[in-house]
Amino acid sequence: MGKFYESLNDDLKRFIYAQRIFFVATAPHKGRINISPKGMDTFRCIDNRTVAYLDLTGSGNETSAHLLENGRMTVMFTSFSETPLVVRLYGHGRVVREGDSEWNRLYTLFEPLPGTRQIVVLHIDSVQTSCGYGVPVYKFVKQRDTLKKWAEKKGAHGIKEYWKKNNLTSIDGLPTHLMR
Repeated sequence: MGKFYESLNDDLKRFIYAQRIFFVATAPHKGRINISPKGMDTFRCIDNRTVAYLDLTGSGNETSAHLLENGRMTVMFTSFSETPLVVRLYGHGRVVREGDSEWNRLYTLFEPLPGTRQIVVLHIDSVQTSCGYGVPVYKFVKQRDTLKKWAEKKGAHGIKEYWKKNNLTSIDGLPTHLMR
């Protein structure tokens, strides 16, 4: 059965850091629910009630738009190993962009990656564990380097042009305020 916690503990943090993929879910008041898979070494536990991830350029920017509208966000980690477990972090998120007062402090927590768009911070309201018995066992082979190579090839100017074309509004037309 599932169990709720008010915050992260050391065991939950160890589990989170052992996972190679996590999923971010957000939704506007009206419109499409978004679930995004995330990988690479982009997730950090800042403290027991705050986590963040380095958000890289993608085909859309739904998370940013939804967080600006209502802040609701869930982050899910699931084990694909022989030991099943699912951990969900429920809370309210916000976006930190280069030039924001917190950017330098937060950005130093991550290895720099090409195509970095923003940092998403989640303030945890509750943590839930569940069994994960229905999740299949998979073997991790490797992280993809496709996004990194794509961003390196585009360069900083090309990334900003891509943002202008693809990342300034959500698919439901909500603003992301990516470029000011």
